[in-house]
Amino acid sequence: MVQKTGDTKRRSGEPGAASRQLLQQLESSLQKHWRLGQNMVLCWAPDPRGVLTLMVPHYFLGNLTAADGDESGDKEAFVSEVIGGSRLKSHQEIFRIAQRLGVSTSFIKLDSVLGEDPETLAAADAMISSYGISYVASRAVLLFDIAEFSLFTPFEQASQLNSLSYSMNSAYNKLQRQGVDVNFARTTTGDGYYVWNRDLGPYPDLDLLSFLLLILIDNAVARDRASGNTVPLIRSAFHIGSHYELFQAEGVNPSVFSYIVGDVTIKLARMLDNARAGQIVLGEFYAALPDQDSPCGPEEFISRAIDELNDLAKIRIADQPLRSIERVAGAEQHLEKLTIVDKHGLELQARNLELAVALGDDRFQVGNSG
Repeated sequence: MVQKTGDTKRRSGEPGAASRQLLQQLESSLQKHWRLGQNMVLCWAPDPRGVLTLMVPHYFLGNLTAADGDESGDKEAFVSEVIGGSRLKSHQEIFRIAQRLGVSTSFIKLDSVLGEDPETLAAADAMISSYGISYVASRAVLLFDIAEFSLFTPFEQASQLNSLSYSMNSAYNKLQRQGVDVNFARTTTGDGYYVWNRDLGPYPDLDLLSFLLLILIDNAVARDRASGNTVPLIRSAFHIGSHYELFQAEGVNPSVFSYIVGDVTIKLARMLDNARAGQIVLGEFYAALPDQDSPCGPEEFISRAIDELNDLAKIRIADQPLRSIERVAGAEQHLEKLTIVDKHGLELQARNLELAVALGDDRFQVGNSG
């Protein structure tokens, strides 16, 4: 709750003034040790006189996992565990990690004890995480790719990227009004975007799929009403998997914008390598759905997302009520299975998705056959 002007009380969930001053001092020291990205922080632990950090050169992880054999895989799994989730460790843990990796801890002195309140520790952890690389074991990610992007003029390219960006913002706003808050982030690929939910878990993963469907419907309506080449014809993909997240250097600080790369982004790119314009591709994955005891695949995810969108009241697109979304299935009422061979000759399995949409009195289809 925002306090009125002049109120000396701090907002709930925020560090107090003294803690904020210590956090600023901590960040100033981190900047010096970070050296524009030359070094990175793996983890940290509070200390009575400041904080302990495990800081290594940026190439350390690559060298650590470069060796052949099972030992390399074990080391990569260990590091992924260290940088997955919170970087905050106990004293005992940080020294155990340092010994396992063969490095020493670094000490950052502060004017006073950082504190043990959850708000301050969470703020410090978020700050320190931006000076390193994070690992996420499972997250839903989207990929949008604009068909024939290189054939358009620079003005048309800018218009199409802006149109796709607007469709994302419009879909976000519509879901938020229904109580579904998709905390999405995105990074451009040049001719499209990777998009992910900053929040983790079954609901955020499912919400991102619902988000995708609304974006595609909004884009389809915009294309029908547009003139010229101002609205893109897109290929899109949805997948759930692991990735690393990093913050690029921007001046003397890490950028506030993160980038992701890993198994999930690699597979998304391969899934769209030979996709048709307008096609929607779902990866082969198993992940948790809300209120389900066992992991579910793309069939269950898309059915749940469609049901939940159909249950939401008063969603309007281009001033028309969204009456229904239905999956266009094959003869066996299942998503069409795809075997994709990318430009490197690598093969993977995926699913093709086509939707029948009723918007006001209009009926149209979103998606394309594989």
